Amino acid sequence: MDTPQIIAPPHAPSSGVVHVNIRHTSGFTVVGNHLSQHPKLSLAARGLAVHIQSLPSGARIGIKTLVERLPDSEHRIASALRELEQFGYLKRTRERGPDGRVHTRTVSYNHPDAAALGRQQPRHQARRPAPAPVPAPAPAPTPVTPALSATEAAWEAPPAPAAAPAAAPAPAPAPAPETTSPPPPAEVIPPRLVPVPTAQKPPPPPLPQPLHHRPQLLHTAAGLLIGLQRQDPQLVLTEADIDFLAPGVVAWFERDASPAAVRHALTADLPRPLKFPAKLLRHRLTVLLPSGRSLSGAYPAVPLQNCDECDRAFRAPVPGCCDECSAAQQDGRRSA
Repeated sequence: MDTPQIIAPPHAPSSGVVHVNIRHTSGFTVVGNHLSQHPKLSLAARGLAVHIQSLPSGARIGIKTLVERLPDSEHRIASALRELEQFGYLKRTRERGPDGRVHTRTVSYNHPDAAALGRQQPRHQARRPAPAPVPAPAPAPTPVTPALSATEAAWEAPPAPAAAPAAAPAPAPAPAPETTSPPPPAEVIPPRLVPVPTAQKPPPPPLPQPLHHRPQLLHTAAGLLIGLQRQDPQLVLTEADIDFLAPGVVAWFERDASPAAVRHALTADLPRPLKFPAKLLRHRLTVLLPSGRSLSGAYPAVPLQNCDECDRAFRAPVPGCCDECSAAQQDGRRSA
């Protein structure tokens, strides 16, 4: 008769998790379901609590130490520690040591009720049972003696003791030791308040605005912003971003910045990957703005003129000759 083959366990569930367990005999930590199945703790906080409870007493569990030991980020570990403190699995206090330095004392509880009931004990100190009270010895029974007659009492009475010598005078009591004042209590340093990572940040500085409204310069600035994506594919902007950033580019043009200089300032040394290109361009347009207004912004511009003698261009308020031709004419007049 053939032997029946077992394809599946006899009582395996049709769906869900199947536990395959091996009994631990060393190197394990007991964790309650109140921690592993906590309805409000994050998975990072649960795992960090199990890691802390598995460490020996005296191990360092600072944020910097945990970041070097675990693959999680500093922000995630700090958030998990705050969760464990909130739900009673961890307590951190700052105390001054004998050397005068302030140290952080961390207590890990394997159950939230341990902190409330005061049952926390370090692992290396076992609680000793209280000694049993010693019963007081019972008083010995007084023996009962029969009554004696007067004659028997005279015969049984012990002889009178001899006169005792005069007792020596008692020595004078020693002077009481001088009482010393108790040492002053140690100074209690309040805990240092650390700002919450999610605290509200100050608003960024406003985008620079041009002094005059010039549609032609706005069109040139918009074309410059659109062409940035041809230089770097990361700089893809929406229409709303271009309309918002174009006045900032015009403010650069008013400060005698050429389009090539603006393009270099906006595309040099870009981070990779770039998540928010519009925010980066706004920051650079605001922080790297050149100093001083151009002549077209604060002062009237000097127009270009063509020299009447050499036909070269030069700047002057009125037409005429350039400096070289004017100097040559003056030399000719002197020689004549």
